[in-house]
Amino acid sequence: MSAFDAEYEPSPWEPIALEIERYERSNGTEPSELVGDQWMVLWTLGAKSGKVRKTPLVRVTDGEGRYAVIGSMGGAPSHPQWVHNIRANPVARIQDGAGRHDLSVREVDGDEKATWWARAMTVWPDYDNYQAATDRTIPLFVLEPTD
Repeated sequence: MSAFDAEYEPSPWEPIALEIERYERSNGTEPSELVGDQWMVLWTLGAKSGKVRKTPLVRVTDGEGRYAVIGSMGGAPSHPQWVHNIRANPVARIQDGAGRHDLSVREVDGDEKATWWARAMTVWPDYDNYQAATDRTIPLFVLEPTD
């Protein structure tokens, strides 16, 4: 049994809930209105509720089964809610197309963050602008297979 068998609670913010419906209906073949055509869905467990939360994010991968998720929220002054969830419960599921992958999570910095950040910039060039727009350090998490 997976932790992600828990009850799913859709985002209270309708644009996110609708994007998740779009992704699940099309297995990600329809472009996202929020994050473009290279996207995936991050599943986390609510820090307080323990319920499954789903967030559409830019698809950043190394092509070897590892992914990165970046808590940019467009350069907003606070972290997106999923950052709090993933720090409290460092496990995640990525829905990439029709595939679903349960992964462990590590927050990274230094050279490893720089490598993943550069990879992310090739998919979504605004990440540097987002970092410049906020005083907080935008967190980056690497998700990798547990086996």
